[in-house]
Amino acid sequence: MANDPNWRLPEVPGFELTSPDFEPGGRLPTSARSAIFGAGGDDRSPALAWSGAPEGTKSFVLTVYDPDAPTGSGFWHWSVRDLPGDATSLPADAGDPDAALLPAGAVTGPNEAGLQRFLGAAPPAGHGEHRYFFTLTALDVPSLDVDAAATPAIVGFTMLGHVLGRAQLIGTAITE
Repeated sequence: MANDPNWRLPEVPGFELTSPDFEPGGRLPTSARSAIFGAGGDDRSPALAWSGAPEGTKSFVLTVYDPDAPTGSGFWHWSVRDLPGDATSLPADAGDPDAALLPAGAVTGPNEAGLQRFLGAAPPAGHGEHRYFFTLTALDVPSLDVDAAATPAIVGFTMLGHVLGRAQLIGTAITE
């Protein structure tokens, strides 16, 4: 797969991540497109559910990443760390801090726009289909020791020695 964001990550057990809002490999709902970037959506994160996390999971990190963005480094749309290890789902719009739908203790880091929230899909017109990797990583620690303003890349680097498993769900979007 071109621009595979997993190609240098350690192999770990998988578990299941699903959404009632889109099928694996299918189009993200219009609500998950960006209003902030003028892509005709609502910047509303889709509902997510997971099962089969590895034994010993004490917390999760959730990221949403577009490896197809024409930036040379992709585009991070959302990063949440310190999700409780007993959590099994997030409701739609959990990425809006004003909605207050994340579990207590969860910390949303900045996305590529510098906002601490979910930023919806906004592929440039004529750039083709983009993939959005929703990645849920199970960790063996209850919390990551990183600054609240840590970027998704710093969170990813910090969690490397604590990963127990990984679940992934890919959605797509295109702007004609």
